[in-house]
Amino acid sequence: MSFYQKLTQVGTKFISRHKFFKHGFNLSPMYRRSTGRIIEVSEDLLRITVKLPISYKNRNYVNSIFGGSMFSAVDPIPMVQLMNLLGDGYVVWDKAAQINFKRPAKEHLFAEFTYTHEELEEIKHGVNQKNEIEIVKTTLLTNKAGDTVFCEVHKTIYVANKDFYKNKRRREPLGN
Repeated sequence: MSFYQKLTQVGTKFISRHKFFKHGFNLSPMYRRSTGRIIEVSEDLLRITVKLPISYKNRNYVNSIFGGSMFSAVDPIPMVQLMNLLGDGYVVWDKAAQINFKRPAKEHLFAEFTYTHEELEEIKHGVNQKNEIEIVKTTLLTNKAGDTVFCEVHKTIYVANKDFYKNKRRREPLGN
């Protein structure tokens, strides 16, 4: 169990899970450096909104938001969100990412991360059937109105039954 997972276990005894998710992310050094900020988390964790304000901390040579800031502001959210939604019986890992820059961002950007109850049931069903699956989540970084896309990120997320994953790791030699 990671430091952040232990902190979450303790912290959610004193503050609601969705508030801890928001404030925990925004205070963590690894996320603060992205310059993104979580501005809203639904009580059920199914919807999360991130703001990436343009500032001197993330402007690049041509005065637009640095692509690395765009990616790092959205990178951890889908995986950690899914881990919290599925619970302890599953292993969830980021497996791959593809980022497509659509236009230079010279204004604040926003991203919304959503899972539906139906999507969660499909994931659980897939894992029950195959022990492990991969899903792809797409995130758009847009302006506040949501009508202009500046960046598109496709994340491939691996999800497995925890016991299956542990046994699989024991059987595989190092380096695989």
